[in-house]
Amino acid sequence: MPETSINKQILLVGNPNVGKSTVFNLLCNKKQKTGNYAGVTVASYSGTYDYKGESIEVVDLPGSYSVYPTSEDEAIFSKFLIDEQQNYSGVVYILEALSIKRGLLLFQQIQDLGIPILLVVNQIDQAERRGININLDELSKELKVTVLKSNAKQNQGIEELREEIFKNKFTKSETVSFEIPLEQKGLVFKILSETKEENQYKIWTLLSSETYIGKLETVKEQMNDDQVKCLVPKRLQTQETIRRYQNIDKIISKVLSKKIQFKELLTEKLDKVLVHQFWGYIIFGAILLFIFHSVFFLAEYPMNWISDFFLLLSTTANTYLPEGPINSLVANGIIPGLGGIMVFAPQIGILLYFLYLLEDSGYMSRVIFLMDRFLKPFGLNGKSIVPLVSGTACAIPAIMSTRNIENVKERLITILVTPFMTCSARLPVYSIIIGLVIPNKFFVGISYKALALMAMYFVGFFTALIASLILKKIIKSKGASFLVMDLPSYKMPLFGYDFKIVLGKVWEFVTGAGKIIFLFSIVIWFFSYIGPKQNDQEFVATNVKLDHSYLAKMGKSIEPAIAPLGYDWKMGVGILTSFVAREVFVGTMSTLYSLDDQAPEGKIIDKMRNDVKPNGEKVFSFATGISILFFYAFAMQCVSTLAVVYKETKSWKWTIAQLFGMSGLAYITSLIIYQILK
Repeated sequence: MPETSINKQILLVGNPNVGKSTVFNLLCNKKQKTGNYAGVTVASYSGTYDYKGESIEVVDLPGSYSVYPTSEDEAIFSKFLIDEQQNYSGVVYILEALSIKRGLLLFQQIQDLGIPILLVVNQIDQAERRGININLDELSKELKVTVLKSNAKQNQGIEELREEIFKNKFTKSETVSFEIPLEQKGLVFKILSETKEENQYKIWTLLSSETYIGKLETVKEQMNDDQVKCLVPKRLQTQETIRRYQNIDKIISKVLSKKIQFKELLTEKLDKVLVHQFWGYIIFGAILLFIFHSVFFLAEYPMNWISDFFLLLSTTANTYLPEGPINSLVANGIIPGLGGIMVFAPQIGILLYFLYLLEDSGYMSRVIFLMDRFLKPFGLNGKSIVPLVSGTACAIPAIMSTRNIENVKERLITILVTPFMTCSARLPVYSIIIGLVIPNKFFVGISYKALALMAMYFVGFFTALIASLILKKIIKSKGASFLVMDLPSYKMPLFGYDFKIVLGKVWEFVTGAGKIIFLFSIVIWFFSYIGPKQNDQEFVATNVKLDHSYLAKMGKSIEPAIAPLGYDWKMGVGILTSFVAREVFVGTMSTLYSLDDQAPEGKIIDKMRNDVKPNGEKVFSFATGISILFFYAFAMQCVSTLAVVYKETKSWKWTIAQLFGMSGLAYITSLIIYQILK
């Protein structure tokens, strides 16, 4: 069957955390990340699906509470909604049943802009559990639009939605729900008569906006200086909001009925403990400790299986491939390098899975609420915890997610300190070093290794806070910020759905890291295979011992700079290559120890554990191990992170300051720790 061209484009629109991204996933069969905290979608995403011979493109816009943007992701939403109106067929508006009053504000604004719209009331089962009944027929009559119900988490109502989109059941309102105040009416009509614009409310939104959401300059050209000076956008927005809610209250009184609830709901019971000023933090800490313990305990067997598999693969390649450079490259270079990173896939998967379950359940919103009062003194707000927590997966999307932070100063500080958080690329480094230097003992049932891993995550977090405090004093900004957000009801996580997402994320990590490590394994092998010529007939010597190779010469040239930190030349090579991506350190060490003829046979971690210096001292001593851990805790993550920092800040000054500041801190801290512990 030949591919069909796009027949229509539709927008998915709504408040944050109403299930838009889940609807998008189901419509387009896309594995888009969803979560229960505001601002998870920080850019527009698109996907397509085919229905009855028609190809529909769906654009999932960032969540917003109003057409007036207060943050960068809301600005993306408003600009797309207004400027691209001629390109899409209509808007599918997702309204959460539990927050119908708040959601109708943005709905009516879109209606008044003259945009065709279709309403979907999502999570209606949650409302029914609370004794809330919504008369959808009456709601459709009052709003003069087609109204559907859905439960996106259970895949209910999606087929009906596809059918209504196919039938173009988008309704363009003939009337406006907001009457422009008399004092501004004259100005609006004057601008209408002197421009090609026909929609009164669109002119009003431009007058009421402090930031660019349309062709604002064209409007201002029609105004005199006195009119411009007299405009107070915030005052106009407040006027509009009050009037709209008066109208919305009338609608709600007709469509919504509520049974008296004598029984306290589970959400209320849990929140008494989970957002408690004392117990909330204790429980959050206990949850994190459980997760970190699971990272080691649950991953032990699959990690051993993967390690044994790659060891077998390497042995097989060494046995059956003909002697020579190809044998050495494959058996001692590529396979150990790839195996060195693949072995940590279970740990990354377990960590991400637990984080997704916490998001899916609604708990992460409580973490934001809890952390707001904790983070405020450091120049951050509660929304900063989203990129900080997301940074445990990868700093790049985490930094991009700062777009939902309204205050410019707080956003900049969050961008600059997020790389201190331990990302999934650091996890293999931490894991292998902790496995080498931390004893396999337990404290009240919790392993020392789990405690060490948790400690490294806290080191990153508290360093981020200290850096935030310093930056708060350096960066000057006017205006205070405040946190406004909803706490969604608790939901049973979709364990299978989240597991599928995690598998996809782990596969992305493995394939992404695998490509880099594959390349570096070849480069490292090549420079370890050749060395300075031994006689005049040679251009270079081949198949040399590792210590006599060009790689060893390069590594030993930087050894004087890293020796005070307790590192040998092999670690130096690993650190240099890891600036491309942190996980490359593990791949590099795996390749180097596989190439070292003097290293004992066995697993890579056993080779590293048993390696000794000429004086008989262990290469990976306790002092050296802790020094490496702190170096990677503080050093800038990777080149890609650096690039996204520049992209989001548009400032070389802050990007370079971050690079040298973090690298300098990493070196000095590692130096001090090694000198104290050796």
